[in-house]
Amino acid sequence: MGKIKQTKKFAAVKRMISKKDPSFKENAKKVEAKNKAVEADKKTEGKVVQATKIPSHMYFKYNSALGPPYHVLIDTNFINFSIQHKLDVFVSLMDCLLAKCTPYITDCVMAELEKLGPKYKVALQIAKDPRFERLPCSHKGTYADDCLVQRITQHKCYIVATCDRDLKRRIRKVPGVPIMYIAQHRYSIERFADVNAAPPV
Repeated sequence: MGKIKQTKKFAAVKRMISKKDPSFKENAKKVEAKNKAVEADKKTEGKVVQATKIPSHMYFKYNSALGPPYHVLIDTNFINFSIQHKLDVFVSLMDCLLAKCTPYITDCVMAELEKLGPKYKVALQIAKDPRFERLPCSHKGTYADDCLVQRITQHKCYIVATCDRDLKRRIRKVPGVPIMYIAQHRYSIERFADVNAAPPV
């Protein structure tokens, strides 16, 4: 009998271990983490998770509990911009909201105005007007932005008047708090339910 001719297999490669093989330490760790996550999900499956209670006046897009006389929290730069645009704070507030308004100034805002020095003397004189209601601050420090954000998260009965972009961004994260600002030489308001108010520009 003749010899059987054995031909070489074309492109024969030795078997390689897959990168996803569980024998590797890294893959074993990943599998362990996955199993733990599945177990944790199983444990929390039957539990009742309590959601934060939302008041009924926050059911719609806007805060329906706000009504005249409006309480307006005023920021430091809002007074400065009002002076620059030659706007009377009290008259312009009434023109914007078409109702009686009570402007409020916190101790932090007053402290900031005092720190700004003689350049903002007029703004300080306006802030000391007896028609402005003063709100005492019990927290440490005199940073007005933190003070205002803290106040509106506790009590959603205020409209915040500010021209500060960073503060506006922070307030927008708190639902149901309207923001008043100055645009085109007049006061405008956003996130406000009353259709009679001046439209945002």
